[in-house]
Amino acid sequence: MTVREASGALREAGVQTLVSGRERDLGGFSVRRILPAPGRRMVGPFIFYDHFGPIAFGPGQGMDVRPHPHIALATISYLFDGEILHRDSLGFHQPIRPGDVNWMTAGRGIVHSERTSAELRASGHRLHGVQSWVALPKEEEERAPSFEHHPAASLPAFRDGQAELRLIAGTAYGFTAPTPVLSPTLYVHARLAAGVPLRVDATHPERAVYVAQGSVEIGEERFGVGTLLILEPGAAVELRAFEASQVMLLGGAPLGERFIEWNFVSSSLERIERAKDDWRNQRFPKVPGDEVEFIPLPG
Repeated sequence: MTVREASGALREAGVQTLVSGRERDLGGFSVRRILPAPGRRMVGPFIFYDHFGPIAFGPGQGMDVRPHPHIALATISYLFDGEILHRDSLGFHQPIRPGDVNWMTAGRGIVHSERTSAELRASGHRLHGVQSWVALPKEEEERAPSFEHHPAASLPAFRDGQAELRLIAGTAYGFTAPTPVLSPTLYVHARLAAGVPLRVDATHPERAVYVAQGSVEIGEERFGVGTLLILEPGAAVELRAFEASQVMLLGGAPLGERFIEWNFVSSSLERIERAKDDWRNQRFPKVPGDEVEFIPLPG
C-alpha cells in the first residue's frame, strides 16, 4: 500500500491524499485492502475497505469466508456482479445480489459467514464487489446486534447530470437511504460513461472517491482501479470518467480514535482483548446452518 499527499494542481482541484490499495490473499481469492492506511486509518466512520474482483470462479469453486466475529462496527456488503450468501448468529440467511445492501450491525458481538451457494458453485460464476466497515459511535458500541437487507429497488437511484447514482447509506445530493446508519454517513455508487463528469457531494466533512472500475480524471491527472482519493474538506470537486467507470463516494462525520485488531473495532483496547478471549474460548454464538467451521484467532 502506498499513501502520498497530493500537490500542485491536484491539490487545487480539491484532492488531499492518495491511497493505493495492496493485495491480500483471503484464501482462494485476493482483495485490494484500501483502509486502514498508514497515516489515514479512517474517512468519516469508514475504518475498513476491501475491494474484491472481478473474479471468475469455475465450476466447483466459490467464496468460503468461514464464520468469524465482529464487535462495535457495522459491515456493509455491496456487489457489482455475482452473489454472496450471508449467514449470521442471529439466524439470518440472506443472499445479496448487485445493487442490494446487506447491513450488519455487530454491536456487542455477532458472528457471520459469507459463502457461494451450492447452486452457483456447481455452475461457476463471476464476483465483484466491496466490503466495508463503519465504526459505531461510542455510545452505540454495545448495542444489540442486528441485520438488515435492502434490495436495490429500495435504495434511492437518481441522476446528477449524466451520472447514474445509487445512495447506499446515509445522505447525499438531497436524498436519504433507508440503511440504519448511526452517525452522518456518505456512501454512493456512481456509474459513469466515458466523458461523463461527476460533481462530488460536498455536504459531509470527510469525503473520498474510490475507483472500482475504469479510470477517472481529476485536474490533469488520471487514476485507475484501486485508487482512493481523499478530498479536502469543503472543496468543490468534480471528476470525469476517462472510460466507462464505476466509483464509490464514501465518508461522513469523523468519530474520533478507534482501535482495530483482526475483525474487532472499538474505542477501547480492553474491549478488544475481551472479544479476543471470548472468541478463543468459543463464547460467541454459533451461526445456524454453518456451525462446524470457523476462522481461528490469529496468533
